[in-house]
This record gives sequence, C-alpha cells and structure tokens, in this order.
Amino acid sequence: MSSVATRIQPCLWFDQKAEEAARFYVDVFRKSKLGAIAYYPEAGKEEHGQKPGSVMSVSFELDGLSFLALNGGPIFKFTEAVSLIVLCDTQEEIDHYWNALSEGGDPAAQVCGWLKDKYGLSWQITPSGYEEMITSTDRAAVERYMAAMMKMKKLEIEPLQAAFEGR
Repeated sequence: MSSVATRIQPCLWFDQKAEEAARFYVDVFRKSKLGAIAYYPEAGKEEHGQKPGSVMSVSFELDGLSFLALNGGPIFKFTEAVSLIVLCDTQEEIDHYWNALSEGGDPAAQVCGWLKDKYGLSWQITPSGYEEMITSTDRAAVERYMAAMMKMKKLEIEPLQAAFEGR
C-alpha cells in the first residue's frame, strides 16, 4: 500500500487505538487490507507527546479507499459532522455492516441509517438507491420515503422502496 490510489486520503485521529480500529475496520469490510504501521520516534517527543516506539499511524484500505489512522492523543474527538457512508445493494449488506459497526457503539446515535461505532466514528449504512429516491422529481414519493426513513434506526430496503412507490 505504498502507492496511494487517489490524492485525497482521509486521516482518522484516535487517542491511542489507531491500530486496533484499523484492524477492526479491515475485518468488517470484505475487500480490505492493512498497510504500513509507523512508530513514534524519539525526535519531536516534546511536540507529539507520545512514547517513542508506540504506534503513530496505520495505513489501511477499505473497498479500495485508502485511510490513515493516527494515534494523536486525546486532543480531538470524532463528531457526527463527518461520517462515512456505506452504500449497500442488498438488505444482507446493510445488516452485515450495521451489526458489525454498531457493536459496542453508541445506541443513542442510531437514527435513519446513522450509527456511531465503538471508536466514536459515525457511519451511514444506506441503500445504494437512496440518492435517486431523495432527489426524485416526484415530491410525494420523496415525502413518503423520508417519512418512512425517519422512523427507522437501521434502514430496511423493502419498506423504504414500498413507501417511495406508494404501496
């Protein structure tokens, strides 16, 4: 994973669990891999405040998208202002990602396909056709879809499709 496929790579800031989180995410996503692990050097210890030899960063790839997990200390925390969207073609995919990523997470943060995992990172587990439905010119269909979605935690494709179609 030394060559980055795209110019933009999300960096996820963790307190001290970057390697644990990267390994967890790689286990959840089927087409994924762990990359290089970098360790904090003695140099710069006064600035970075980390123990030399401890994990500094871990590169990993989820479904072809490169990430960097950084152990940066407790200064910054994840918020819902940034989330990762997982587009799913089937209910089985939604169930897989929802169940795996929500385990140990914050149940209070589960609404309309959103969840917060055990590391505090927010995810949206969403049907692939979501964007087409919410941008439809059939405003009544959009209203029905949104009304159905707003009542759900984990999204269910069939009831959403039925609401959109007015059945």
